[in-house]
Amino acid sequence: MAEIIEIPVELTHFQLPEAVQERLRFLLDRQDAGEALTLAERREAEGLIELTEFLSLLHLRSKRVMQQR
Repeated sequence: MAEIIEIPVELTHFQLPEAVQERLRFLLDRQDAGEALTLAERREAEGLIELTEFLSLLHLRSKRVMQQR
């Protein structure tokens, strides 16, 4: 059975700092340009993408909950 976890509203508005977003863009732009990323850079990019996706999902779910109220 799924457990419901209450999440503070403030957390649903959290966004990555601009410098972190810029770093992710830099890594992805390099990769798109055909440059090979080091293993550390690849892991960094993957982690940032996972965090970005999690924050997006959190935001979307919170919007849905707010609309249902």
